[in-house]
Amino acid sequence: MPRVALFVTCLADAIRPSVGFAALKLLQDAGCKVEVPMQQTCCGQPAFNSGDTKDAGTLARRFIELFEPYDYVVGPSGSCVGMTRAHYPEALADDPAWAERARRLGERTFELMSFLVDVMHYKPTGVRFPATATYHDSCSGLRELGVFEQPRALLGAVGGLEMKPLEGNDVCCGFGGTFCVKYPAISNAVVSEKAAAVQRSGAQVLLGGDLGCLINMAGKLHRNGSPVRVYHAAEVLAGMADAPSISEK
Repeated sequence: MPRVALFVTCLADAIRPSVGFAALKLLQDAGCKVEVPMQQTCCGQPAFNSGDTKDAGTLARRFIELFEPYDYVVGPSGSCVGMTRAHYPEALADDPAWAERARRLGERTFELMSFLVDVMHYKPTGVRFPATATYHDSCSGLRELGVFEQPRALLGAVGGLEMKPLEGNDVCCGFGGTFCVKYPAISNAVVSEKAAAVQRSGAQVLLGGDLGCLINMAGKLHRNGSPVRVYHAAEVLAGMADAPSISEK
């Protein structure tokens, strides 16, 4: 039984804790011994994206020290996991020993959907969610981690769920972490196009694997008066999508 550390992420902890609980349930159902290190903090992505490599490196060292003892590290966020896997070595490039530790830990760090399918070969059973849904692929999960088929394979096992294609599913939603703060007008234009594509899909539900993207799209859909509900895919897979959707908060 692999010993897995759940990397909850800041957004799940502060805004949508149900995503963390869903991830915990799925990992346990897949046969993992799961622990949630209580000392975990931000992975450093906002600092790194803003050019503050020094503070990002400090947070990276803390992350590495905390999560190194585990067989695997798993998080329900492509962007946060992408930071730890793809950018920690860059943030620590001035210290080869730490950069190597980051690289080795990165090999054992996975986005949730990828870990369930690629490592644990998990398939949900007995889960029902009667709805039509469409799926947005987050930039980091798709491009940095290769997460695409995995969530679709998992969702395909959910009873009553019909998946509809999303035009531009692989196009940025406009969130981009600090991008939406630096360039709000561009961000709003991009998410407006995304919301229109979601509504054209005819789906009742929008799913994804990155909470930052989902919050951004849910907010736009809500402001547009759209009835589309928005959930993290983990919530549906864990049978925990009976709570109010992200777009209803």
